[in-house]
Amino acid sequence: MSGEPKAKLIHGLEIHKSADAGGMVLMQCKGNLIFETAPHLKETVKKLIPIEKRITLDLGGVTRMDSSGLGALVGLYVSARKAGCELKLTNMSRPIRELLGVTNLLSIFEDVGRTGARLG
Repeated sequence: MSGEPKAKLIHGLEIHKSADAGGMVLMQCKGNLIFETAPHLKETVKKLIPIEKRITLDLGGVTRMDSSGLGALVGLYVSARKAGCELKLTNMSRPIRELLGVTNLLSIFEDVGRTGARLG
C-alpha cells in the first residue's frame, strides 16, 4: 500500500487532495456536485483555506452540478477571498462553464489549464 492518501467518497462525490512543489493544493473532484454532495466539498475545502494560500479545484471529473454545487463554489470563493487564499477552478466541462457563464459567475473564477498554468 502506498503512503498516498485515499480519496474520500461521499454520496457520489470523490475528492482527492494533492500538492505541488510550488505550494498549490489541488483538489480533484469526481462525481456529482449536487445538493447531497455540495456540503462535503464545502466542508473539505473550507478546512484548508486558513492553512493554504493557493487552492485549485479540478472539476474535470464532475459529471453534474446543480445550484447547490454552484452555491458551494461561490461560498468557498468568498471564504477564500476573505482569508487571502487564491481559489481557482480548472478542467471545467462545457456544461459547468455554461452554468457559471449564465449565472455571471465565470468571471470570478480564474480558469487554469490542465497543468495549473494560467491561461491568457
